[in-house]
Amino acid sequence: MKKLFIVVFFLVSGLNAFGQERGMSAGIGLEWNMDSRHNFAAGVPIYFGYDLKQKYKIGSIITISHNFNDFTTIEPTFFIRRYFKDFMFSGFFVQADVGAFLIFEAGNFIPMFDVGARAGYRKFLGSSFFIEPNGRLGYPFAFGIGVIAGFCF
Repeated sequence: MKKLFIVVFFLVSGLNAFGQERGMSAGIGLEWNMDSRHNFAAGVPIYFGYDLKQKYKIGSIITISHNFNDFTTIEPTFFIRRYFKDFMFSGFFVQADVGAFLIFEAGNFIPMFDVGARAGYRKFLGSSFFIEPNGRLGYPFAFGIGVIAGFCF
């Protein structure tokens, strides 16, 4: 029984230490945006990020939006993010996005260039789970407001 306890203790300790490294992160969220020609759309951002030195993170966000009518967009973008804290990749951040804006409307496909800026706040709930409310502005989508939840590993 003691051996089992010791093995479990070291496994749990090792997982917790691994969670503290926070080299990569992934998440999914919900967003209300203006990714439609007329009216608003609902979006699902899928997030992947990699920590660089201290305050910086790079990665990609793919947002799929639909206006509940006949307008769907897919936005594969790459980003660079800067946190205002000196460590831990949490707290307030600003981010620059660049990528494609792919429109699917009434059987037509229209590709466009996508550029934007995002700001938000990352809050850790535990050692590796986070929530991230954020807002963005840019072209051609105008704005987006949402939240992403995910894990660091």
